[in-house]
Amino acid sequence: MLAVFTAPARYVQGKDATESLGREMQTVGLTGPALVVAGASAAKLLAPVWERTFQAAGIAYSVHLFAGESSVSEIDRIAAEAKKFGAAVVIGAGGGKVLDATRAAADALHLPVVCCPTVVSTDAPCSALSVIYTDDGVFQEYRFYRRNPELVLVDTQVVAQSPPRLFVAGMGDALSTYFEAKTCADARRKNMRGGTTTLAALALAELCYRTVLADGVAALRALEAKAVTPALERVAEANTLLSGLGFESSGLAAAHAVHNGMTAAPETHDYLHGEKVAFGTLVQLVLEGRPQPVIDELIGFCDAVGLPTTLAEIGLTSPKPGVIEQIAVRACAAGETIHNLPFVVTPSAVADAIRAADALGRAAKATQRS
Repeated sequence: MLAVFTAPARYVQGKDATESLGREMQTVGLTGPALVVAGASAAKLLAPVWERTFQAAGIAYSVHLFAGESSVSEIDRIAAEAKKFGAAVVIGAGGGKVLDATRAAADALHLPVVCCPTVVSTDAPCSALSVIYTDDGVFQEYRFYRRNPELVLVDTQVVAQSPPRLFVAGMGDALSTYFEAKTCADARRKNMRGGTTTLAALALAELCYRTVLADGVAALRALEAKAVTPALERVAEANTLLSGLGFESSGLAAAHAVHNGMTAAPETHDYLHGEKVAFGTLVQLVLEGRPQPVIDELIGFCDAVGLPTTLAEIGLTSPKPGVIEQIAVRACAAGETIHNLPFVVTPSAVADAIRAADALGRAAKATQRS
């Protein structure tokens, strides 16, 4: 099997980077017209900047407000709007679901795509895939594309204005990257692009984990103060670039499969992707039988920044009979990434790991209180 590494054509990050969006698009040969797909808060915050940067670059543009879910119906709506406008490029500006839907619509129209995350809540921006949900928010499928974005631009001044919870969720998503990558690499499983893991991808995945552990708390404090600091810059890069390249070019395993299982439980729908992935990472470590110091390190960091380590913290305070089993069955569905583990995984084993992870998280909190 061939090793495959994939990445966006250009990655740009820094304070007030949006001012350079038009020029950066020209650098990779994108001249418009451009359809900007944006969440409501992104549109409100960045409208004046878009006017300046696109006017300076001579790029015609139109703004389409995102409806809220990365679903087939919203993807079709974006594609129709892009065709109506005569767009030659589609730009996503907002959170992970905005970018997922934008990539899907651009691919359907065979158009290049630019990703401008305004929050670093997931590692989606650099990838050539989307997570598709139903209109009700239930995980439906991964959708894969021929190429990665032409440009990913992260404005850390904008990121610094984002809700702390979203920033923390991005760290939760990033925490899983190394553990899932290492599992796939050791088992020589296919990554998200159909090849095996390169040394570069695994090194980036490990750097992602170490960066989040080292700088996560300081970065969160900076964001709470709406300040752009070196720590915030490093974690923004870890959440977006390092995690994005690490997961796509190495692969996913149990952490994301458990997240997907949780979407089948309505009680978890108010919780973010990265929050559920963080708990899923703990479940994966238990399922794999990782050493206790590794588990303790993960739990300690999660508790320090407010990521969930118990079922109660993802809405399952007193799960109804059968709910944990339902999550486990969904996590073990045919084709799920949990089967990248180097042993046979059953719903029964996953349900046990979920309960054991919850017990470990509760025990750690009890120790902190005593």
